Amino acid sequence: MLGKNKLFESSVFGPVPSRRLGISLGVDLVPAKVCTLDCIYCEAGRTNLKTVQRKEYKDISKVIMELGEVLSSKLYLDYVTFSGAGEPTLNIGIGRVVRFLKEEHPEHKVCLITNGTLLGDDQVIRDIEGIDLVIPSLDAADEETYRKINRPCEKMTCKNLIDGLVKFRKTSKTLFWLEIFVVPGLNDKERSISAIRKAVERIMPDKIQLNSLDRPGTEKTVEKADMASLKKIQDSLSDITTVEIVGKFAPAKTPAVSGTSIEMGAKILDMISRRPCTVSDLAEAFGCPQQKILDAVSQLVRENKAVAEEMPRGIFYKLKHHQLAGNIG
Repeated sequence: MLGKNKLFESSVFGPVPSRRLGISLGVDLVPAKVCTLDCIYCEAGRTNLKTVQRKEYKDISKVIMELGEVLSSKLYLDYVTFSGAGEPTLNIGIGRVVRFLKEEHPEHKVCLITNGTLLGDDQVIRDIEGIDLVIPSLDAADEETYRKINRPCEKMTCKNLIDGLVKFRKTSKTLFWLEIFVVPGLNDKERSISAIRKAVERIMPDKIQLNSLDRPGTEKTVEKADMASLKKIQDSLSDITTVEIVGKFAPAKTPAVSGTSIEMGAKILDMISRRPCTVSDLAEAFGCPQQKILDAVSQLVRENKAVAEEMPRGIFYKLKHHQLAGNIG
């Protein structure tokens, strides 16, 4: 049986089948869920600690040691990705991890998935120098919509976010993809699209990725954007830069994960503690038959450790909310 103290101990998770990045090994630098925002669509759930304070939320020496152990097994990876259940740039030790990866494991590309709120900070710019790919978010370019979708810390403004992205883009040579998460009824109207276009013209990303709800989000009212809305936004921005609509995950080579049913259950709990997953997602991530995964998640549901939620793409399994909330403090 998995003890409560074992959950969330690991800062390295996956490999995860990512719709955008292929096979990605995740690195989680903050506890669930420490963030500068509390986005209504976030698959990691509601923010427990909303803050702009940068500090060593997780012991970076332990993170590096764990990364070294995992990468020594010579995994097939498309990226090592800073992501997880909060905002990675809040950890002041992110630069140490970047340097470790580039010096000790240069065979792997490194990506940062970020909400972008701290990218204008001079120290953050220095910390992530040398990273291969940065994917920040810009879900709104007007203050009202920004606050409705992203629910930022009190003193954060949409203007600050955009100015920070512009500054980073001018300062860094890192490959820069801008993610826009489309929320029907909020940022898919002409006024919102026009404001986003003006911001994109200032930022000039290498690529834009249009994303929409795929996994259960924080607020039940958030729905998946239809293809017509996504294509409308794509057409409105495509004369500025390449715009792609994030599609289904394309299977790639994934090393099989072995172990007892108890060990498999523990690995699944670790995965769904960071993001809800379908049986198919977990099977791709672990290189296992879907029936084996289904048996394991069904047992977790019976033990009241996981819950199932039906979405358009299928049934997603996620951690019980009370277990997530108990991670802070």
